[in-house]
Amino acid sequence: MAHQETNSREELEYLIRARYALIYVVSSEEERVEGALREIGATRGRKVMAWSITEGFVSLDGGPSFSDLRDPLKALDFIANFEDDVICVLRDYHPYLKDPSIVRRLRDLHRQFKEGDYNQHAVLLSPVPNFPPEIEKELAVIDYDLPDREVLEQIVWKVAQSVDESVDLVVKRDTRRREAVVEAALGLTAEEAESVFAKSLVKTRDFDIDTILAEKKGIIRKSGILEFYQTDDKFSDVGGLEVMKAWLGKRKAAFYRDARDFGLPAPKGILLIGVPGCGKSLTAKAIGAMWHMPLLRLDVGKVMGSLVGSSEENMRRAIKTAEAVAPAILWLDELEKAFSGTKSSGQTDGGTSARVFGTFITWLQEKQSSVFVIATANDVKSLPPELLRKGRFDEIFFVDLPSPAERRQIFKIHIDKKKRASAEFDLDALVGASQGFSGSEIEQVVVSALYDCYEEDRADLTTERLLKSIEEIIPLSYTMKEGIDAMRDWSKSRARKASLDEEDEREAGVGRKLEI
Repeated sequence: MAHQETNSREELEYLIRARYALIYVVSSEEERVEGALREIGATRGRKVMAWSITEGFVSLDGGPSFSDLRDPLKALDFIANFEDDVICVLRDYHPYLKDPSIVRRLRDLHRQFKEGDYNQHAVLLSPVPNFPPEIEKELAVIDYDLPDREVLEQIVWKVAQSVDESVDLVVKRDTRRREAVVEAALGLTAEEAESVFAKSLVKTRDFDIDTILAEKKGIIRKSGILEFYQTDDKFSDVGGLEVMKAWLGKRKAAFYRDARDFGLPAPKGILLIGVPGCGKSLTAKAIGAMWHMPLLRLDVGKVMGSLVGSSEENMRRAIKTAEAVAPAILWLDELEKAFSGTKSSGQTDGGTSARVFGTFITWLQEKQSSVFVIATANDVKSLPPELLRKGRFDEIFFVDLPSPAERRQIFKIHIDKKKRASAEFDLDALVGASQGFSGSEIEQVVVSALYDCYEEDRADLTTERLLKSIEEIIPLSYTMKEGIDAMRDWSKSRARKASLDEEDEREAGVGRKLEI
């Protein structure tokens, strides 16, 4: 299969060979696109020139330049009177497309080029797709892809060769490390990748993945819709959920090149449904740390814009940003709050929610990129049924209240995190007293007991103080018993349990962790 840049470059060459007069290329990488056009011009026997408001016409192939022609309308007149085969690149021309006379002149050019004796093309090169409807039928539009793995690997080698041979670079001898560096740099432009590799060498004397991911963080921040979630949470901080952990452990390998060569498809994602406070969001954060991938949180509230059509565009932009920095993890927390109103959307918001939801689930179904989606939900009845059908997610997991063995693990995790030795506590008594408690409630038991200890002249934490704290908390499983029972009934035939059954736990050994 041809790599992305070849696809974009070939598409551009096909359009030029087919004598498309007006071509709109969407890219912020002027140097790469103009380099491709220079090669195409040399191959097809066409001169290549570039115009900008600051420099006028500059030859890209060694011919004469015309720096005095800076007026955007006169630039089109110059192209119209050019008596030779030529490709003219118009840099950042989109702001001038608001002028009716320029739009009309471009339409005239389109007709003239089609009927003329010369092979002439005007290529509008801009970082944003911004053109009026009057001209959209005359334009051929190309979204020029960012550098793919092959191109980035060439850049890695180029930067590595520039370093003194006495410096022992791991990427030169370790194929897996080089692949990890390339994967981390996906989503950067060629110039950004070269710069961050150089920065990494100066900072760490090697190609450092954390430095590269920090560069991606800046790209994501610019989008304004996605949030780069920095987390130190590890899977060891998640108690229980052994079935889901094992499932995720198997999927981690699918993002490496040898897995793709073997024929493994990139995993689509998982939907976590269950009781609030039982580790769904914590799992999303832990996956990002375990897989060493950017964790992107999509805030659907930011997607919903005030202008007509802006919400749908925001969702498309968020998806495009996530795909640009792939492999990545896209996290949608409390999904039901985002898309619960899609059925009544036509009466309440003019159908905006339904259209945004449609954009999202269509992408979820059809996506080929290495964006792993983790969606969490507490109220399954509020979710649109289209979201739950097979093909949207690889698996739907039901996260129930922790079993006795899982509660033991959770108590141990939180006691140890507070710099106390969990072996000195009566975990059996704590597990027995905390029936029906969620993971977050167990964490609150430990925190609340610590506050009591601090207030009482900084007395040390004991089992008795924890048991007292348990008595003071009314768990959600008591106040929401009917809702949780209904959720369990729903999950029996529609979702996979994230945890081992208690019988399986006894066979495996209480508290034993599966290898992941």
